[in-house]
Amino acid sequence: MQSSQTTELQRLRWPVHVEVRLKSRSTSRFETIRTHVQAWITSFDRINLSSSLDGWEDVPELAASVERIVTSESACPSQSLSVDEMALQIHVYQPCESDAFEEFSNSTNEDDDETMAATVRELPNRSWEGLWDSLIYEDNIKLKLLDYIHATLVFSDAEVDFNLVSWNRVVLLHGPPGTGKTSLCRALAQKLSIRLSQRYSHARLLEINSHSLFSKWFSESGKLVQRLFSSISELADEEDAFLVVLIDEVESLTAARASAMAGTEPSDGLRVVNALLTQLDKLKHRKNVLVMSTSNLVKAIDSAFVDRADIVQYVDLPPREAVYEILRTSLCEIINRGIVSSTNVPSLQEALIYERTAPAHSSTMISNGSDAHEKSKLLGLRLLTLATQCKAQKMSGRALRRLPVLALARYIGAGSIISSDNTEIKGRTKVNGSTGSGADIDMWLSGMESVVVDQGKQRETLL
Repeated sequence: MQSSQTTELQRLRWPVHVEVRLKSRSTSRFETIRTHVQAWITSFDRINLSSSLDGWEDVPELAASVERIVTSESACPSQSLSVDEMALQIHVYQPCESDAFEEFSNSTNEDDDETMAATVRELPNRSWEGLWDSLIYEDNIKLKLLDYIHATLVFSDAEVDFNLVSWNRVVLLHGPPGTGKTSLCRALAQKLSIRLSQRYSHARLLEINSHSLFSKWFSESGKLVQRLFSSISELADEEDAFLVVLIDEVESLTAARASAMAGTEPSDGLRVVNALLTQLDKLKHRKNVLVMSTSNLVKAIDSAFVDRADIVQYVDLPPREAVYEILRTSLCEIINRGIVSSTNVPSLQEALIYERTAPAHSSTMISNGSDAHEKSKLLGLRLLTLATQCKAQKMSGRALRRLPVLALARYIGAGSIISSDNTEIKGRTKVNGSTGSGADIDMWLSGMESVVVDQGKQRETLL
């Protein structure tokens, strides 16, 4: 028995998703590219997970059409796998270059204010490339959401009886402002448009403007919701299209019916809630539709809407490790753009090792005279200290991403970095014997540290 179990485990392979982005003018067939990528990857001994792959440029069929090949994150605890251990799933896609979107109006009368009820954007979209990777959470929220979508497709394909096993394809993300809830919804829509490209030829994201669905005309608001969802149903009629519906700040639509019944809210709001719940019940039978919603005030949402959500996920402020990764990726970006002098920013794992082995009172000032390894070590230690300070200040991901801009504006000065004609970057430093074209890294860290201190003081005045 034990031998057969071992054999069975040996046959199990980790699903590994490989995303292949094509050039904008490529006319190659997706299936042809997929075949070439499959043959190229199987020539490897091991593949690093969640990384960009190199070497495909030497394959003529790929070099002519491909722009990038990456392996996505995986549930596998290892950072790399042998090809024999992988169940490859290759996704070829060509992002839409245009950032244009279609607008749905909610106007029902000639004298109504012309406000947009929703916008529709084609996916995958070039402007959202990299958004998924930029979002960092502590408990694999992103993988949980992807697994949920896959589970609903499995049940739909098997034609499971809704009367016996039910699911609504509704997700609710809630938590403090600035934690990336809306960005996660958009990034998930982008990711699904890539992962499901073999099942659906194209995808769309429809973002509902909740506030526009309330009319100044009594009893009209419920009709506006019905009219909008009729348009959504028409889009969903295309069986080869995947549609993600995003309701941002859903509490605006689903304010508790108890308040309306108690007379503290207008009865028109009650009609909006009822209309929305009815339309969601109709949409759940369409396997090519996913409803995503976000809220900063989950207690204000009608309990019937919360009950319809298959996943109610709290999105918290980032922990110290996630703060470090956000700071690291932000710093790497301005280094790559030449604003900061070329420096190796250590990964989180490397920085934690440095922290465990560093003397208790070691200096973290980064000297230009230090060798590359020592400089990287000191940078990692200092970033960890900054991450601890940011966590103590309860800074959101949105606030963390602003730190480099505020550091430049308040403490470094744009004029000291970039000349007035944008042709020269000052403060050049020697890095590994060569001239770097950016400002010194120590100056940038000092500026970011000062911003964190200032924001802590400002927050105290609000309490």
